Amino acid sequence: MNTQVLQGLLVPFLGTTLGAALVFFLKRDLPEKVQKGLSGFAAGVMVAASIWSLLIPALEGAADLGAWSFLPATIGFWLGILFLLLLDRLVPHVHLDGEQEGLRASLPQSMMVALAVALHNLPEGMAVGVVYAGSMQPEQVGSVSFASAFALAIGIALQNVPEGAIVAMPLRQAGMSRKKAFTLGMLSGAVEPLGALLTIGLAAVFAPMMPVMLSFAAGAMLYVVVEELVPEMAQGTHTNVGTVLFAVGFSLMMAMDYIL
Repeated sequence: MNTQVLQGLLVPFLGTTLGAALVFFLKRDLPEKVQKGLSGFAAGVMVAASIWSLLIPALEGAADLGAWSFLPATIGFWLGILFLLLLDRLVPHVHLDGEQEGLRASLPQSMMVALAVALHNLPEGMAVGVVYAGSMQPEQVGSVSFASAFALAIGIALQNVPEGAIVAMPLRQAGMSRKKAFTLGMLSGAVEPLGALLTIGLAAVFAPMMPVMLSFAAGAMLYVVVEELVPEMAQGTHTNVGTVLFAVGFSLMMAMDYIL
């Protein structure tokens, strides 16, 4: 694995770290409209990335199957959905609205929030890892390049900036020190490079299954969008800010993937 790939894998983690660092500069929690807008932006980026960076290359990578070229992408997509569904049911975590999910466990509130964000970030790390793996195996997925992998890493990093703030700021408002809130916010994104490295390792072993792995990451990301981000956009007082920023995130990620 070369330095270019390692740097690309760390880009999303840098975005989370920058977002968590806002706890040192902001005195109040993020307003409800801001949080809805940021959730919408993140959802737009993830949907566009799932389509252009993952599902379309997965379909192209299985083109030699002819009329059945949709099958690996469909199988991988459902495996990704079911994998996140299983984790959602097993891993104890609590969302920012206070709702607890997963198995019951007597863990600190801050740890439960961090686990919730880690579940959110895992498919993003897997997506970046599998696209970089595809760029290193052009014979399996010819449409994936280092440039497109870097575009995905940048897109995920952009939507990780508000995510880091959304994790760290409520912890600070709950009485936690700025340093500890920053640390937990930053560590919530550490699962991304770890998930990316694991995915690259698996891709090296199961290279012929690259279309399945690409669509697996897409399914996992879209599960997060529908399960978490869309409800966060809609809860509370009605506003269209989440929808508008969804469109902004979607079009930005689409443009980046095309340009790079």
